[in-house]
Amino acid sequence: MIDLTTRLSSLKLNNPTILASGIMGEDHGSIERMMEAGAGAIVTKSIGAQPREGYPNPTIVEVEHGLINAMGLPNPGIDEFVEEIKSVKRRDTPIIGSVYGSKTEEFVKVAERMNEAGLDAVELNLSCPHAKGLGLEVGSDPENVYQIVKNTKKNIDIPVFVKLSPNVTSIVELAEAAERAEADGVVAINTVKAMKIDIELKIPVLANKIGGYSGKAIKPIGVRCVYEISERINIPVIGVGGVTNGYDVVEYLMAGASAVQIGTGVYYEGAEVFSKIRNELKQWMKDHDYNKITDIIGAAHI
Repeated sequence: MIDLTTRLSSLKLNNPTILASGIMGEDHGSIERMMEAGAGAIVTKSIGAQPREGYPNPTIVEVEHGLINAMGLPNPGIDEFVEEIKSVKRRDTPIIGSVYGSKTEEFVKVAERMNEAGLDAVELNLSCPHAKGLGLEVGSDPENVYQIVKNTKKNIDIPVFVKLSPNVTSIVELAEAAERAEADGVVAINTVKAMKIDIELKIPVLANKIGGYSGKAIKPIGVRCVYEISERINIPVIGVGGVTNGYDVVEYLMAGASAVQIGTGVYYEGAEVFSKIRNELKQWMKDHDYNKITDIIGAAHI
């Protein structure tokens, strides 16, 4: 019997695949579709205290091995989002609310509303690479990370995960700050800063010029970050970046992740990517005599 269950603090997932923030997690219909497709958990679109339009088009461009996006965190704001989340009928799959803000008070306010709305956990987005005054600009300093996490933890009673950026001097220091503040886990990594230039028009393709690169090309960066972080902290790590098959999941697990998030993989393959990955993961475990996911976690640390 192959056991795919894994734990993230108090959350129990029936398999280690999670829908990443920003992909199909903005309304109750898309959330339920991802649940039906077999995702072990859902992370919602990043939500702020107030509605935000985001950047003008073009906001996304496909490049050699993935996507560069600069959406600008468009969202309806926490008030409308709370009403939307109440419409989700299925609640057998954990829903993690992604939160962004420009200061500690905003993170706390939105997280409190998500807690009240019955979400199972929150993910603090401290790593968006292209939203001015938000994300990475807030979350690149360990002291800021500590204060945001500490104050959020004091005001809610559901798990707090912290999404970190690779676009910093030391992602490990940020992870350690999150652990000191009693975070329940860290998520690594967010997208990598990148841009695309139209050589005929001689202008950047994206309206915001710079965006975040996701997809297969960043998987080795994500694996490296998970490996380094898991050697230094004792709370769960969730791996993100370039996961499209079961073998990618195994690599992240061996690096020290307890679960993985999938974003660009959904863009390319649709919701079916979750069942495909689960089947490949089960087959790999069977072929290599692993019965439980937990036996794989950290196996590459020597």
